[in-house]
Amino acid sequence: MKILIRKATIIDRTSEYHNKVMDILVSDAVILRIGQDLPAAAAAEVIEMEGLFVSPGWVDLGVQVGDPGFEHREDLDSVAQAAAAGGFTGIGPFPNTEPVIQAKPEVNYLLQKTHHSVLDIYPIGAITRNCKGLDITEMIDMHKVGAVAFSDGHTSIQNNGMMMRALQYVKAFGGIVINHPHDISIAGEGQIHEGYVSTALGMKGIPDMAEEMMVQRDIYLAEYTNSRVHISGISSRRSVDLIRGAKSRGIAVSCSVPVLNLVFTDQMLLDFNAQFKVLPPLRQQEDVEGLRAGLLDGTIDMITSNHVPLEVEQKQLEFAYAGFGAIGLETAYALANTHFGDKLGQEGLVTHFSRKPRQIFGLPEVVLQEGSKATLTLFQPDLSWTFKLDQRYSKSANSPLNGQVLKGKVVGIINKGRSFFRVNP
Repeated sequence: MKILIRKATIIDRTSEYHNKVMDILVSDAVILRIGQDLPAAAAAEVIEMEGLFVSPGWVDLGVQVGDPGFEHREDLDSVAQAAAAGGFTGIGPFPNTEPVIQAKPEVNYLLQKTHHSVLDIYPIGAITRNCKGLDITEMIDMHKVGAVAFSDGHTSIQNNGMMMRALQYVKAFGGIVINHPHDISIAGEGQIHEGYVSTALGMKGIPDMAEEMMVQRDIYLAEYTNSRVHISGISSRRSVDLIRGAKSRGIAVSCSVPVLNLVFTDQMLLDFNAQFKVLPPLRQQEDVEGLRAGLLDGTIDMITSNHVPLEVEQKQLEFAYAGFGAIGLETAYALANTHFGDKLGQEGLVTHFSRKPRQIFGLPEVVLQEGSKATLTLFQPDLSWTFKLDQRYSKSANSPLNGQVLKGKVVGIINKGRSFFRVNP
């Protein structure tokens, strides 16, 4: 495979070519040359588009994949296409499958089944057996065969002692624990954020306290064990304050925020639109503003798609019975760029989609220089387009963004000596 990328603005602060418009010649899995007016005859394919940008490949940690067990929602082939269409060269699947990713065979299954994929898979192993919160798994065995982190995924670790032991366990090999902050003893059977909208609709609410108390607990336990914790999917401005304070005290805590929570509020649920029923729940405008402030000052490390594919039967129900979750791999960058790309800039977006995830989880660093591995995302920040569900790559269609005009479109990715370019308009 030889591809020549013409006149692309490079976004990579670690590269000498950062913010420069250059040609990039990729040969198999390596950046062969970077320069001006490189000869087109050297490549089998030439990519030249107006306003083209290139950055190190993006990574999304905490993706729900249906394989094994729920392949009708999303299998490893369809998630690879959806991720690539969204600009991601790598994903970290949560372990909530059937069987659960909780031992060496399941980790090996993910790695072997995606060996020839354009997508890098970074397995996240379960902390407890079947993600039930009762018996701890053999995390060191999973680490040895390729698990990059440990989590019970969308099932939060409720037991304080279990969370403490998990943090102590991974410390032995420099590992990291991921926890979604959701205290079910407080959240109960809540359906949406507890506030004016939940009251107006007569719905049981999920107090922001259900998140914040668990954020505080995980910070305290990380400090006590001197271990590393990643708090996945925060949605409250007070969670940002707690994490900001913990970082200032030198506690090894990092965090991520789902892109939907950076853009929308619970006002989107006034018409009972179940496509906006997600976890963490959409909260109030003051929370959105607090989350964005956390992005700008570096408190929040990562933006995630919070990709949770569900079959149509899980969403076309009375609101209280509809499932939580939305697909988001294909739209995460575009949604972020549309609503706050002017504040973060392309360098800031690439930092939250690529550089920080790689640093936090010890993934291979990517530098745009000659001789380096070609793990690249190609995108056009100024191009407007309309997301249409009938042109999606994901198997599932549970997205609230159908028909929305977005600014910033991914062209495709190059990774592992392979390429994927969008064919949908």
